[in-house]
Amino acid sequence: MSTRHFLTLCDLTPAELNALIDRASELKTAHREGTATTQFPGRVLAMIFAKSSTRTRVSFEAGMAQLGGHAMFLSPGDTQLGRGEPVEDTARVISSMVDVVMIRTFGHDIVERFAAHSQVPVINALTDDYHPCQLLADMQTYREHRGPIAGKVVCWLGDGNNMCNSYINAARQFDFELRVACPEGFEPREDLVAQNRDRVTVFRDVKEAARGANLLVTDVWASMGQEDEQLRRAQAMAPYQLNSELLSAAASDALYMHCLPAHRDEEISADLMDRPDTVIWDEAENRLHAQKALLEWLLEQANA
Repeated sequence: MSTRHFLTLCDLTPAELNALIDRASELKTAHREGTATTQFPGRVLAMIFAKSSTRTRVSFEAGMAQLGGHAMFLSPGDTQLGRGEPVEDTARVISSMVDVVMIRTFGHDIVERFAAHSQVPVINALTDDYHPCQLLADMQTYREHRGPIAGKVVCWLGDGNNMCNSYINAARQFDFELRVACPEGFEPREDLVAQNRDRVTVFRDVKEAARGANLLVTDVWASMGQEDEQLRRAQAMAPYQLNSELLSAAASDALYMHCLPAHRDEEISADLMDRPDTVIWDEAENRLHAQKALLEWLLEQANA
């Protein structure tokens, strides 16, 4: 049996993804009840970070520890990748010593090349094109608060970035309609939109896109590596801010999410961040539980 990887949501079937979300909620309950889930003693997760992160490192490292294993943090300065060793060579070496690898990097081709030469499962913890781990947490959060997302309407606001691309994959895998509201020149990948035209539509009118939506989602306007474009992006995307006025156009029970870190009063208003009924903090915590479910599934598949 070939090694299973998690580079995009499309690497798992819809049934596998939904089972993973169910398991994430079970692990969340067990964690809160103090029930041990240390079924992987001695297993090692290698965490390769070319891009820094708070939530990704903490959630994966804590999650692996809670599963009974160990997480090893590797920055570019800690490995030969930072000195020009081919990705393929690094993959062969690291995967011969650990049980699973998590990579947070720039080009999506890096995780694809690493996975192609890895003996163990590889997890995409973010690339310039996709952020599938965040989508697991988002889908878990919606289900815990509102039930299945299938058949619902989701509105993405702002930059057509890696999160937006992963929401396009999620629309297919979890069976919902996605409306992408973005300014001209900031659309998501054209090929992804074309492949999913039956459920994905790009809007310029933000209120039209938000009308009746069950979930509103946004992200920073300038991602890591785009800091020099901050002013231009902020000017173009100002009309696409997630705020109370826009939320009032959505369904009466609509949720709103942000993968964090947030720039308050830029892509999302501060009052929404601080509302007592926001699910953003649940969404952040669910990174831990969704990724524990993912690690468990991949390790079990590797031993099947």
